[in-house]
Amino acid sequence: MCLRFILDTCSYSYPMTLADAIRPALDVAVIMRRERIVGPMSRWQTWRWILDDVLLYEPSFGEQPRLLYKNDSGQRWMHVRYSVELFPDDAEGYQLNITTAAPCWFVLWRMEEVPSTLPLRDVAALTHEFGTEGFAQPQAVSLSYHDAGRWLDAQETVEQIPAPPAVIEWLQAYVDEHYLPEPKRRKRPESFKTLTDRFGNPASVSTDKPRGGGRG
Repeated sequence: MCLRFILDTCSYSYPMTLADAIRPALDVAVIMRRERIVGPMSRWQTWRWILDDVLLYEPSFGEQPRLLYKNDSGQRWMHVRYSVELFPDDAEGYQLNITTAAPCWFVLWRMEEVPSTLPLRDVAALTHEFGTEGFAQPQAVSLSYHDAGRWLDAQETVEQIPAPPAVIEWLQAYVDEHYLPEPKRRKRPESFKTLTDRFGNPASVSTDKPRGGGRG
């Protein structure tokens, strides 16, 4: 597994140490699959896009989206290259991921136009083929539950796929170093709870003896 580090001097205030400025990161490629819909649903929609895989990036993948496979029932497209960075303040999000039964990648993708970075001949052919359907384009990849939650809250399309053991081990090591569980708050003893009257308003307690009303 190829691990790289990102030196970020913009998000920190000086003075800082080199360790503070270095963030571990992985470069990945995302495979999207276009598949033909069969059955009753095909009356309204002929094709659909789904997440197929996330791979650790290799130089042989190139730098542009490319078609890996195509037949009458579907296509597989590779998109490169996406950086998955780890941040100390998101350690809880990673911890929530690795403590599930199947830790995974989270991928945000959108339907967009065919990338103009492809050769003009391919752009024209794909635009004609996909028509108004559009082209599935990954936008971001993360290992954080918190990132996935924020994307879903923003009404984005988010899919997940299991991460390989080497990535899980890498993420676990980072969590072990940076995740600090919030200390459990000590429960306030019952005797210290605020007293209220029958209307829910704070009640006062007096230890003074009643005045007046005594015998002369």
